[in-house]
Amino acid sequence: MRSARLIRVVPGKCQGHARCAAMAPDIFELDDDGYILPGDIEVAEKDAERAWKGAKSCPERALEIVE
Repeated sequence: MRSARLIRVVPGKCQGHARCAAMAPDIFELDDDGYILPGDIEVAEKDAERAWKGAKSCPERALEIVE
């Protein structure tokens, strides 16, 4: 099982596809235009697998999993 406990948002890479939020809307917060909010995202252990899947779904690789 893959999982993520910390996800780093890479500034300027998000193109607003919102695939991350589609996978886990309670983990990935978007602004009013559909872009990921800046800053690191700390993930609870219970949400780690969904966070990993959401980060990996980004076609722009705007989300980096910090292990």
